[in-house]
Amino acid sequence: MGTFWIGTGWKMNKTVAETRRYIAALKGLWPEGAGGCTVFVIPPFTALAAAREAIGTMPLLLGAQNMHWAEAGAFTGEISATMLEEFGIDMVELGHSERRQMFGETDAALNMKVKAALRHGLRPLLCVGDSAEERRAGASGEAVVRQVRLAFAGLDAGELGRCLVAYEPIWAIGEGGVAATPEEVRAVHADLHVALKEMGGPAVPVLYGGSVSAGNAADLAAEPMVDGLFVGRAAWTPEGLAGLIAAVAAARA
Repeated sequence: MGTFWIGTGWKMNKTVAETRRYIAALKGLWPEGAGGCTVFVIPPFTALAAAREAIGTMPLLLGAQNMHWAEAGAFTGEISATMLEEFGIDMVELGHSERRQMFGETDAALNMKVKAALRHGLRPLLCVGDSAEERRAGASGEAVVRQVRLAFAGLDAGELGRCLVAYEPIWAIGEGGVAATPEEVRAVHADLHVALKEMGGPAVPVLYGGSVSAGNAADLAAEPMVDGLFVGRAAWTPEGLAGLIAAVAAARA
């Protein structure tokens, strides 16, 4: 059984001071049985430097919420991979449904971002998801496989092996979201694993995200097709993330 990925993206939340307090508290709450888990946090850009300093030697990976594909240039408000490298970033989240819907992020743009991240030694965490309409039509698997194929187009086996995928159903994200059932997660993750294998790379971890909570984390972690959990508000407190890590570790023991 390989490592199980578990982490949280904070979206537009937490100041520098709040970030320092979160990581300091998490350090004191770190579960003893977390050895089989790879844990990560993805703060806003403004808190990355503070997060890196606070993490120190903790076994905690640090990610960024987005990045531009260009090395530099006239892209006001954007952040490049070179800028992220300065903070010792381990990974970068790309393609969240909010970025796709609110900021017009396309599959072609994500393909360029994935390649730029890999060039700079960053691990891309590609988010893919199906809409409620696609779910009703029974097209969830087709929808997310298409997104993966387009975002990872042109990658060789070595590059593909450095990527992560997070399946986040659009209808399951946010305050009013409802988590996918284990059966739904199993089916979509199976489709993703088949497609990724067909693309020629080694096994690519596929995480689930979407209304993950203390109540369903253990059941999701027990699914053979689920390689990790990408958690939202349930992990926005250090107690929440520590509790989820402990639940996952126990479920997989």
